[in-house]
Amino acid sequence: MSDTKAPSSAATMPGRTGFGRAVALVRTAIYSVVATLVFIGLSIVCSPALLFPPKPTRWLLRFWTSTDLWILRLVVGQKIRILNPENIPEGPALVGSKHQSAFETLALVPMLPKGAIILKKELLKIPLYGWYAAHYGMIPVDRSAGAAALKQLAIDAQKALDDGMQIVIFPEGTRQPLHAPPDYKPGAIFLYDKLKVPMVPVALNSGVFWPRGGYAKYPGTITVSFLPAIPPGLPRAEAKERLVAAIEQETERLVREAVAEAGKG
Repeated sequence: MSDTKAPSSAATMPGRTGFGRAVALVRTAIYSVVATLVFIGLSIVCSPALLFPPKPTRWLLRFWTSTDLWILRLVVGQKIRILNPENIPEGPALVGSKHQSAFETLALVPMLPKGAIILKKELLKIPLYGWYAAHYGMIPVDRSAGAAALKQLAIDAQKALDDGMQIVIFPEGTRQPLHAPPDYKPGAIFLYDKLKVPMVPVALNSGVFWPRGGYAKYPGTITVSFLPAIPPGLPRAEAKERLVAAIEQETERLVREAVAEAGKG
């Protein structure tokens, strides 16, 4: 599947046009300004931490993301609900998450204190953010490198596991519109096969409140659901089938639930 946009339930939800959209745009603009200023301020004040080993300073990124999410809740009205927290891994694991918005790149950091997120190599070039992401141990991937990128990704992921981290990957590679057909890339299953650790599927409905391709963010409760782990050692085809089924079925349920709840309001 290409990156074709699918019809979005969010676009037809109550309060998404006229006055409701205008209010959302204003609140989003306030959030963006405040969050950016806070990030720049924290990055500058805490910059000496970049001179120290990453382990004792990893709490800084978790503190920043938690602060950003608090601002998001205070200004925009976006709350967070975590389902099945008992499935959040404590030991070595690969976490495969649905990706609908930038929300999960923030929220999964405090939810997974030992998580090392796989991200585009280009993001490490962003001043301040890239410096901290690299120092923290986020894992860059060069999408243009083909098979070589997967080999290097496996090496870097194994090093992160050996360092006590957990690997967080977005199996579809990029943000997907609501109800878009599944478009799972080979990276997640490749790592599952190489790393020999459990893989925890994660479903969510962030795209309802933080629509892909749009600026406005809308109030509501974003739900993140941690699903039972897929045990290591399964054939690749079976592991992928279980991963896709778990994420897609739960994500569709969470989206329907969010749209129905908004309709009642």
